[in-house]
Amino acid sequence: MAEVLPQAIQPATIEGAQALDRPRPPHVRRKRSTVASIGLHATLVVATFCALFPIAWVLLSSIKPASEIRRSEIHLFASPTLENYRTLLGETDFPYWFLNSVIVAAFTMVFGIAMSATAGYALSRFNFPGKRGLMWTFLLTQMFPVAILIVPIYTIMANLGLIDTKASLVIAYLTVAVPFCAWMLRGYFDTIPRELDEAAALDGLGPYGTFWRVVLPLARPGIAVTAFYTFLTAWAEVAYAIAFMQSSRNYTLGAGLQQFVPQFSPRWELLTAGAVLVTLPAALVFFFAQRHLVAGLTAGGTKG
Repeated sequence: MAEVLPQAIQPATIEGAQALDRPRPPHVRRKRSTVASIGLHATLVVATFCALFPIAWVLLSSIKPASEIRRSEIHLFASPTLENYRTLLGETDFPYWFLNSVIVAAFTMVFGIAMSATAGYALSRFNFPGKRGLMWTFLLTQMFPVAILIVPIYTIMANLGLIDTKASLVIAYLTVAVPFCAWMLRGYFDTIPRELDEAAALDGLGPYGTFWRVVLPLARPGIAVTAFYTFLTAWAEVAYAIAFMQSSRNYTLGAGLQQFVPQFSPRWELLTAGAVLVTLPAALVFFFAQRHLVAGLTAGGTKG
């Protein structure tokens, strides 16, 4: 009986090994039916139209005279003119608003990157008292809406004498952007092998040198996402700008453009022209950061 079992098992074993050696058939992609293909493409066309229609409407309205915008009849191209842009740039405080927004967004982006990168690196690499509490604090700050935070932050800024200054907006925007970006960069730094830190330490670099010379250059996708997010947080924001800014020439774009839509006689032609110009800096920042955005946003998602 002991001799029969190997003989009975041997052919099956050989056949199994041969089956493993056989090339597997290529994966056959199931062909989509005609009805499903038409439905899919129709859905994509409708979604694209819904996404692009508001942008096209604002762009076309910005080159229409005010009388054409208020007409009940809709015409896509009706007496196109650049008079709205000339009036906006030459007869309003829009250039001051634009410059103020650039300054506030630039400082928010620079300070946001510096604070988020250092905080994220510390949370990723070091163990210190209060680390878990700090992480929970960063997380909990994202749960409060802006409407709740405006009053206490306004009180703090008033006591510091910062109302109607750009510094108040930069500080307020950093309270929104830094906790989220620190969490995101912490996940990205976790994907960078710690062996690089150890190798840098053997070469004589301290923690700061390791961070600036070794880790930070490898974290460019995460830094690009941080720059993009912090810039958008400050660019054309409305709630804090209206609460903290009091003089017209200190307004940023978010607060300034609201001057064109009062309760009576709104000036839609100037608002649409301003809306088009507002998108240009954000599009420029996105253009330089877009090749790093996907890698930066997905980094750390599969970290075990």
